[in-house]
Amino acid sequence: MKKRNALIDQLEQEEIWDIVIVGGGATGLGIALDAVTRGYKTLLLEQHDFAKGTSSRSTKLVHGGVRYMAQGDLALVKEACFERGLLLKNAPHLVKNQSFVIPNYSYWNNLKYTIGLKFYDFLAGKLSLGKSEYINKAETKNLLPTIKTEGLKGGVRYHDGQFDDSRLAVNIAQSAIENNACLLNYFKVKGLLKSETGQVAGVVAQDIETNKSYEIKAKSVINATGVFVDDVLLMDKPEARRIVRPSQGIHLMLDKKFLPGNDALMIPETSDGRVLFAVPWHDKLVVGTTDTLRDHPELEPHALEEEINFILNTAAAYLVNKPQRSDVLSVFVGLRPLAAVEGNNQSTKEISRSHKIIVSSSKLITITGGKWTTYRRMAQDTLEKAIKLDLLPNRPCVTQNFKIHGYKEKVDRTDPLYIYGSDKDALLQLSHTERELSEKLHPAHPHLKAEVVWCVRNEFARTVEDILSRRVRLLFLDARAAVEAAPTVARLIANELNKDENWINQQIADFTALAKEYILPNK
Repeated sequence: MKKRNALIDQLEQEEIWDIVIVGGGATGLGIALDAVTRGYKTLLLEQHDFAKGTSSRSTKLVHGGVRYMAQGDLALVKEACFERGLLLKNAPHLVKNQSFVIPNYSYWNNLKYTIGLKFYDFLAGKLSLGKSEYINKAETKNLLPTIKTEGLKGGVRYHDGQFDDSRLAVNIAQSAIENNACLLNYFKVKGLLKSETGQVAGVVAQDIETNKSYEIKAKSVINATGVFVDDVLLMDKPEARRIVRPSQGIHLMLDKKFLPGNDALMIPETSDGRVLFAVPWHDKLVVGTTDTLRDHPELEPHALEEEINFILNTAAAYLVNKPQRSDVLSVFVGLRPLAAVEGNNQSTKEISRSHKIIVSSSKLITITGGKWTTYRRMAQDTLEKAIKLDLLPNRPCVTQNFKIHGYKEKVDRTDPLYIYGSDKDALLQLSHTERELSEKLHPAHPHLKAEVVWCVRNEFARTVEDILSRRVRLLFLDARAAVEAAPTVARLIANELNKDENWINQQIADFTALAKEYILPNK
C-alpha cells in the first residue's frame, strides 16, 4: 500500500485531475472507487480521518430499511435491498447475514409483521438474505432468552445485513488506491478554484500535517462532505441556502449478557414511534438509535440526556435485566445528512432518507442524504450526473461485481482478527517479527499491538484516535479501556512515524479528552 509521502508525490505530479472529491466518508470513498475503476484520474481529500464522522457511527446495519417500507418508500427499500446483497457478495469478510427477531405482544402484530416482512422478502428478490417467518412464543423465547415473556404472543424472524462501518471505509480506500487513485486524509479543502466563466476548476487545499497549501486543478469537483456539504456550497456561493438538516442518532454499547445469542432484537414501535435495535457486534451489544433534529452539524456531537433515557427505558421495557447507566460501556453519536425540506417542518419523518444530487451554476456537484447501504449506487448516480454535464467522458460503472480489498469468502468470526480478511495472515506474520507486537493493547480485550503498526503502515492511521476509534474500534466497544490503552498506542505510532515525546503526550491528552464524550457518567 502506498505511503502518505508517495501519495503526496502523486498529488504534486498530476497537472489536472479528472475528478476531485471533497470528503472521505462512505459517499466520497464510494465515488473515488467508482471513478478510478472507470479510468478517471481521481483525487479524494478528507480534512480529518476517513469515516471520522457519520460513516463510523452507524447502527452497523446493511439493511433495506423495514421502517422505510412502513412509510411507503418502496423504491428506496428495493434499491437498498439490492445494494445490501451486492455488499454481502463484494465484502463478505465484513458484511454478514444477521437474523432479527421482532417479539410481538398482540396477535394483530404477529399477523401485521409476518405479512409485512414477507413483502420485504419480495422486494429483495434474488439477493434476499433469507425468508422471514412467524415463530411461536417458545421459539421467540429461545432466540431472545432475556426477553420479557409476560403477554408475549410470538414473534417474526427476518434477515438483514450487519457490518463494521469504518473497517469497510478503510478497505474501500485501499481498493481505490490500489487502482491508482490518490486519497489523502488530514488534507483540508479551504476554497474552490474558478475558471474565467465561473465554472469550478479545482480546489485550494492544505496538508494539515505540514501546513503546506496546494492549488489543485480538476475537470470536475464533487462535494461529498455529508452533514458539512453546506460549508463547501458556501465556498462556491456565499449566499447559498442550507440544504442539509442534521438528524442525530445515538447508540449505547452494552455487554452481551443483556441479550446473549446470535439474533438481534428489533422493536418496530417504541413510545415515540421510533425503531429500536439491539444488535450483537464484536461480542458486545449495540443498542440504538434515536432520531433528533439538530440545528447545526458538529464533528463530535453530544448525546442528549433524553436520548440516553429513551434508549435505556425502551430496552428496560423489553429485557428482563434492565440496563443501567453504569452498564453502558460506550455511547457514540452520529449525524445523518438529511436533505432539508422547505419551510419549518420539525419532523424527521418528513425529511428524505434517499440521496439527492445538486448541481450548482458553477457545475459543482453536491451529493447529500442516503445511507451506508446504498453508498455504491450513490457513487454511480453522482458520476453519471458528471458525465451528463460533459465534465467526464462516458465510461461504464464496474463496481457492481468489484471485490473490496480484504475480500475473503469465509472468515472465522470468533477470531478477532477476522476484520482484516485476506490481510490477516500478513498481520499475524508482523506480530511474529517482534515479541512485543504479539502482546495485547489492553488485558481485557483481544486487540494486538501488531494491529497498531499494521494500521499505520497499511491503513493510513495517523493518530491514537484513528487507531482506537476507527481501526480496532475499542473506543466504541469500551471507552474506558480505550483511554487506558492510549499511551501504548501513542508510543507505537510515534515509533512508526518518528514522533517525539511531546507528540506522544499531546496525543494521549487529546484522546483522553475526546473519550470523555463516549463515557457515560453515573448520576
